[in-house]
Amino acid sequence: MGRVCVVDDKEMLRESIAETLSRDDHVVTTFGDPIEALEAIKGGSFDCVVTDLKMPGMDGVTLLREMRAAECDASVIVMTAFGTIESAVEAMKLGALDYIQKPFEAEQISLLVDRAIQHARLRSENEALKRSLTDGQIREMVGDSPAMRVLRDTIARIAPSSNTVLIQGESGTGKELVARRLHSASGRANRPMLCLNCAALSSNLLESELFGHERGAFTGADRVRKGRFELADGGTLLLDEVSEIPLPLQAKLLRVLQERQFERVGSSATRTVDVRVIATTNRNLPDWVARKRFREDLYFRLSVLPLAIPPLRERRDDVPMLVNYFLAKAASRTGHPALRVSDGAMRLLTEYDWPGNVRELENLCERASVLVLDGVLTEQIIVPWLNGIQRAESFPSKLRHGHIMEDMERQLIEKTLRECAGHRAKTAEALGIGVRTLTLKLKQWREQEEARRSLQAAQAGGGLLVGTR
Repeated sequence: MGRVCVVDDKEMLRESIAETLSRDDHVVTTFGDPIEALEAIKGGSFDCVVTDLKMPGMDGVTLLREMRAAECDASVIVMTAFGTIESAVEAMKLGALDYIQKPFEAEQISLLVDRAIQHARLRSENEALKRSLTDGQIREMVGDSPAMRVLRDTIARIAPSSNTVLIQGESGTGKELVARRLHSASGRANRPMLCLNCAALSSNLLESELFGHERGAFTGADRVRKGRFELADGGTLLLDEVSEIPLPLQAKLLRVLQERQFERVGSSATRTVDVRVIATTNRNLPDWVARKRFREDLYFRLSVLPLAIPPLRERRDDVPMLVNYFLAKAASRTGHPALRVSDGAMRLLTEYDWPGNVRELENLCERASVLVLDGVLTEQIIVPWLNGIQRAESFPSKLRHGHIMEDMERQLIEKTLRECAGHRAKTAEALGIGVRTLTLKLKQWREQEEARRSLQAAQAGGGLLVGTR
C-alpha cells in the first residue's frame, strides 16, 4: 500500500486512475488544480505523484520543478499525449521516474505506480540510515534472571503496538537496546529507526533536528533540511533523554504525538507523518512534572506503554553471563583467546553495585581484554580499577533523609571528579556516562550556583526592594 497523488485537469481520467489504484489498496488523493496539488504535496507524505503535463495554470514540468525546489521526495510519473514526448524527456531530466503515454491500460499505470512507490521508499530508507546517529546493530539481551525474563515478555507483548513507549531506567542499563528490540519485533521492522539524543543539542538545533527547516529559516540554513520525524515516516523515532527537551518545544512534540502533524522551522505548510515514538529517560518524570520541568500532558502521552529497565544490582545473577559475553566479544575483535576469570574476581564482580550498570561492566571487560596479558582476570587486578569510587560503602556520607536523586547524583559526580583529578574523560568512564552528558550536568550546576550567588548579592545590596518610591 502506498500514498498516491493524481493531478489532472480532466475529472474523468483522474477518477478512473484513482479507482484503478484504489483497487490495489493504495490511498489516492486527486486534484484538478495543479497549484492546489503542489501545496498538498509540500505538506503531505506522498510516495508517488502521477501528473499530466498539459494543464491550465501550471504544467507538469513546472509542478515537478517546484516539487524538487521544496525537496519533496515522492517519485513522479508524468502522463503525456502524442506530440508532447519532448516535454516528457524534460520532466525525466528534472527527476521524474518514468512517463506513460495516453491512452494506457489500467495494468500499465498499476505497474508503474508500484515500482515508483518501492523506489521512493528505498530512497527514503537510505537517507534515514545515513542520518541515523547509531549503527543500528541489534545486540543480544544477555541474562536469564527473573527480571530479564519479565522484561523479555513485556517487550514481546508491547512491540506489535504502535503506541508510544516510555523506557525508564538508570544510565547504562541498556534502554536503547530495548528500544531497538521493540522496533525489530514490530510491524515497522522493515522501515527506518532513527535516534536523537535530546540532551546533546540546544533548543533551536533540537527543533530543527526534530521537524526540519526551510532554506533561510535562520542563519546558516542554506538549504531545505528534513527533520527526524519526516525521515522516520512509517518507522520508529527514538528520543533519548526526552526529559531534557525544553518546555516550549515539549508543546510542539505533544502536538505531533496527538495529531501526527507539524511544520518545519520557517514554514507554514503542515506535514503529516506516521511515526512510532519511543522515549527514554533516566529521570523520575513524575517528580519533574511536580517541579514544573516537564509537561504533565506530555508525560501521560509518552507513557501509554511504560517500561522499566532494572539496574544491574537488581539482577546480579546475570553478571557472570554478561562478563563472559563481553570478554568473548572483545576476544573476537582482537583475535586473542578470551580471558578466564578467577573465582575471586567473579565473586567481586557479582557483589559490586555497578552504579554505571551494564555499560560500566562492559567498559571494565574491554579494559581487561587489553591490559591483562597472562590470560587470567584476577581479583587483585580488578580491585584498583574499582578503587572504591562507585562502591556502595564509599557513597557520599553527607546524604541524609530528604535528599532528592539529583542531589545524590551531584555529590557522586563531584566526588568522582575530585578522585580523577578533574579529568572529565576519566570521570565519565568511571561513572559509565558520556563526556557530553557529564559536561552538560557540570554546566547546569555552575549556572545554578552563579544564579544563587547573584541573588544573594542582590539581596545583600538591597537590589530586591519592591515598591520603593
